Amino acid sequence: MRAELQTATDEDLVELARTGENERAIEMLLKRYRHYARAKARSYFLSGADKDDIVQEGMIGLYKAIRDYQASKNIAFRAFAELCITRQIITAIKTATRQKHQPLNSYVSLSRGYAASGEGDRALVDVLVTDHEPDPADVVIDSEEMSVIRSSMGRVLSNFESQVMQLYVEGKSYQQIADMLGKHAKSIDNALQRIKRKLAAHIGGRATPAE
Repeated sequence: MRAELQTATDEDLVELARTGENERAIEMLLKRYRHYARAKARSYFLSGADKDDIVQEGMIGLYKAIRDYQASKNIAFRAFAELCITRQIITAIKTATRQKHQPLNSYVSLSRGYAASGEGDRALVDVLVTDHEPDPADVVIDSEEMSVIRSSMGRVLSNFESQVMQLYVEGKSYQQIADMLGKHAKSIDNALQRIKRKLAAHIGGRATPAE
């Protein structure tokens, strides 16, 4: 089976992963794309915090790509995955700029050449978003259940962390998540930091047990 997975197309692996019956398929996809996620993250500079935070956002984008991909839309998974990784990083930038969450507080894209332009973070984000080609994710993403992701991450995330992750990738703010789960916003922030570390470790094959 492992040899078959190694030669399978990305689209076939996604289909297998989405059935929830072949965890190795999702692991193979993560192995194939983690280098792109890290390379993409390196094109952004994180001021005042650990650069791994951007890498972790890119990895969350990769999970979302596996969750939301639809072959029927005739979009190659590679293109969709790369888009989702970039989109997640930009979403994190916009959220951090709007809500001033730390440590995601001051991102600058080195690849765009705006670092010395005098533009503020928000203006830079607007440029990043509006300069894109029409976004296939607007057509493809349809809020599918995260059962595949949760089953894959079940051994490294606690039940509480799984709930927080689901709400986070659905676009809920820290305060909204806190209100929905009956927790303080600081507890949500702490949980997200743990989740992102565990996602990075899981994708890199260094998973730690759930806390």
